[in-house]
Amino acid sequence: MSNQISSSLEKGKKVLSFGEILLRICPDMDGRWLQENKLPFYIGGAELNVATALALWNVPSAYLSAMPQNSVTEEIADYLSKKNIDTSPIVYSGERLGLYYLPKGKDLKNAGVIYDRANSSYADLKVGQINWDEVFEGVSWFHFSAICPAINQSIADVCVEALKAATEKNITISLDLNYRAKLWKYGKDPIEILPELAKYCTLIMGNVWAANKMLGTALHDDLKLAEGYAKETLLQQATDTSKEILSLFPSCKAVANTFRFDNGKGIRYYTALYTNDKLTVSPEYVSEEILDKVGSGDCFMAGLIYGYYNNLSTEQTLNFATAAAYDKLYIPSDATTSTVADIEKRIIR
Repeated sequence: MSNQISSSLEKGKKVLSFGEILLRICPDMDGRWLQENKLPFYIGGAELNVATALALWNVPSAYLSAMPQNSVTEEIADYLSKKNIDTSPIVYSGERLGLYYLPKGKDLKNAGVIYDRANSSYADLKVGQINWDEVFEGVSWFHFSAICPAINQSIADVCVEALKAATEKNITISLDLNYRAKLWKYGKDPIEILPELAKYCTLIMGNVWAANKMLGTALHDDLKLAEGYAKETLLQQATDTSKEILSLFPSCKAVANTFRFDNGKGIRYYTALYTNDKLTVSPEYVSEEILDKVGSGDCFMAGLIYGYYNNLSTEQTLNFATAAAYDKLYIPSDATTSTVADIEKRIIR
């Protein structure tokens, strides 16, 4: 299938993901971590989760972040390199690595998340510090998320700098509209920042509520809350939101929406992708119990990039991405460990 995104990609060129590398520290909630002196942690960050999945799925993957130069971060870089992620773009500067604390199985949007990332190496990045001509050498796709500009104005400005440079080089750009209320603390609301970034983007992913909050798209009066609506109502909203995004941001060629609702201890999950004047809807996945919600949306984003990179049809791209996101709910780490073959077995035919 020929489409507006795949046709602009060059096989063999890299997908570069840009964001903050973090350590996720996972205390259990019954105090055993104190009694046993054990505190599990994972290497994470939304954009790194995307880079890790793509590398696992044999898409050339590179990652740009910032870390202090020390023995711990050198081990982290070596660990990522062994996962076939090109870590050469990483900037070594500053004094600390960002952290966050989140018990296993909890959602990132849950009130229990505790961030400890102020004054990290990534948060201290400045315009002019990164040589984008060098970084974008051999790159055909640039991915970032709304978490980046949520950190501070300086990172928001670095994002604009990156997007302008990528656009000049005709690089495909994807944006995940991740909303993290606890990060927007520097006096700006997302609606003041994200539209300026979205205007450069080729693929925008999120949900209808995030688009309303971050891009200012209209929300039907009966959809002010996130749950309890008929699927047909939500898909109509997805169509209307997608059309509005494409109208507001002419560089955008495709809009993806995810719908994930609690189902007891499990979830109900389906997605939609609007492109070429058509809304494609995934099969619906229902689970009675899941293991870990962290990184599921990142896995969906990686699945979309995988589909476009491999010139799959819109339906194939969406079905792969949705199955990848659903599969991630059963994996207790930030990034997926499932291969393409594993994910293809998950797809509802």
